[in-house]
Amino acid sequence: MLLLVLHHIAGDGWSLRPLLRDLAASYAARRDGVAADLPALAVQYADYTLWQREALGQESDAQSAIARQLEYWGERLRGVAEELELPADRRRPAVASYRGDRVGVCVSAELHGQLIELGRRHGASLFMVVQAGVAALLSRLGAGDDIAIGSPIAGRSDSAVEDLVGFFVNTLVLRTDTSGHPGFAELIGRVRESNLGAYGHQEVPFERLVEVLNPARSLGRHPLFQVMLAFQNVAPARFEVDGVCASFVEVASRSAKFDLAFSLGEERAADGSPAGIGGAIEYATDLFDRGTVEGIAQRLVRLLEGAVAAPGRPLGLLPVLEPSERDLILRAWNETAHALPRTTVVELFAAAAARSPDAIAVVFGDEEVSYRELDARANQLAHYLRGRGVGPERVVGLCLARSAQLIVGLLGILKAGGAYLPLDPDYPRERLGFMLADAGARVLITDTASAERLAGYDGVRVRLDAQAAQIAREPTHAPALDLDPHNPAYVIYTSGSTGVPKGVAITHRNAVAFLQ
Repeated sequence: MLLLVLHHIAGDGWSLRPLLRDLAASYAARRDGVAADLPALAVQYADYTLWQREALGQESDAQSAIARQLEYWGERLRGVAEELELPADRRRPAVASYRGDRVGVCVSAELHGQLIELGRRHGASLFMVVQAGVAALLSRLGAGDDIAIGSPIAGRSDSAVEDLVGFFVNTLVLRTDTSGHPGFAELIGRVRESNLGAYGHQEVPFERLVEVLNPARSLGRHPLFQVMLAFQNVAPARFEVDGVCASFVEVASRSAKFDLAFSLGEERAADGSPAGIGGAIEYATDLFDRGTVEGIAQRLVRLLEGAVAAPGRPLGLLPVLEPSERDLILRAWNETAHALPRTTVVELFAAAAARSPDAIAVVFGDEEVSYRELDARANQLAHYLRGRGVGPERVVGLCLARSAQLIVGLLGILKAGGAYLPLDPDYPRERLGFMLADAGARVLITDTASAERLAGYDGVRVRLDAQAAQIAREPTHAPALDLDPHNPAYVIYTSGSTGVPKGVAITHRNAVAFLQ
């Protein structure tokens, strides 16, 4: 086994091809007892660094390439979200542990070819098509419509440096706008336009870009982006020596630099035809369970399949669920239909009081009221209200502070057949008056403390404290009542934040359905 340890500062992924090629040539020469005949390099890495400094110029010079590129990125990344809302299983820790794991991604040869053709029809590379798929998927999973993805770029735009071992790669922040329900083909166009602009300004080192933009920093997340997409579309590095059969052994690092990192690569058959796209999603175990990321991998493939089948279909309609998941969500989890009794809230309460008359029904401070006592007091109030014209379809205002008496008042109105209108004593007088008038409440239950809030009310007033003796003389059994489930149980008003408050009548039938 041969193990090469290469620090990233000394070489990148591209460097493995010339490195292993020259190593193989040197190995073969040593075995044959001859000197290795390696061609001289046209340039050295040091030449590249000097050229890069000269080409970029000084940031202090507004006309320099580096100044213009920094200006582009400052404008391009203005307002980018500090953090993508990913479908994580756990809250982000204050300090990332960088522990991670990987799950595989597999795209069939057929889909691979279809994605290439889709890109060709829209003047886009395969990478752009896959990036559109990742952005669309993240958007569908709740990340919003402004998707920032980090992506490494080879940085070897000059053929003279193709055979150099060194660190040329840079990281670009590719921002994708998924807003407005575009079709997948339209999204590819957006990605193409955005990426070409980024490629034209690729020389600014990412570390310098972060220093200049100075986004909010956190020990728990990567700056500017938390999702990486790396796509290998060049021939893989090989170690080829006559008589030696060599293969690579993958090393699982169990680490994660980002929340999610899609690392994908093309595979080609001997004749060069598409043979599939393979790779993995590296994920932070601080945030995700393995099953969640396996689901993300499956959904990506499913979304891409839907995209090639119907490129014009809006992103929101592209399939991300398999049929069994869709059936689970739409049907199994929503099989909530069940028979409802034809009854009222009054009858439900009466049944509860009969089952457990001595159980505690209401607690307020040190006061405790049993179901038996609450039922009796509410029945007495109901008889009293019936004598003042309360019955089905009649709205009764209820303006009391929080107390056991408030519950007696509420049930008393229902037992009389009326619909209660809750009135908060802390509301402005004008709002209370409007609600009473608008609801047509001709009877108002209150007490001395709350009465002054409704001084202008000209209907029938029932003060529970002042008229307690009269109410106490009423029977404790329930009044006879012909109440229909379609009669209103209460009226509640909207906040009125966008205009005049509006009252909504809730029937006994709807209240019972909710309670059941």
